[in-house]
Amino acid sequence: MSFGHGSGPPVVAAMKPIVLVVAGHVTRDAVPALCAQLETLLSDPGAPVPDGAPPAPLGLVECDVGAVDRPGLALVEAVARLALVARRSGRQLALRRVGPELQGLLDLVGLGEREGAGKPGGAGEPGGVTEVRAPGA
Repeated sequence: MSFGHGSGPPVVAAMKPIVLVVAGHVTRDAVPALCAQLETLLSDPGAPVPDGAPPAPLGLVECDVGAVDRPGLALVEAVARLALVARRSGRQLALRRVGPELQGLLDLVGLGEREGAGKPGGAGEPGGVTEVRAPGA
């Protein structure tokens, strides 16, 4: 018995999300450079990423903050400004690997919206996700 060529969905190329990695100690002086770096990543959404897969279509921009030392108000300011940069391009900022200190600060200022709370890997855990709502969103 021959089934011929399937009529399932066409093969879709792997898409990579746009990811900005923030590491080290973030100071207020570093915030404009982080915003410029994100603007550069967003300026050409069709540009290939290092492993050759194109970035994901409009939607989320991932910001990995797992390697940040001593999260403080400068990092909170950076997150707020990065969320605004993402929003101006029609996207939303999602933080990855948010530690409990940063999650507490984001909650305190009203920027942290938890996704997956109460689930393994949820917000506040090292692998958790926190979506950041820019003011007015």
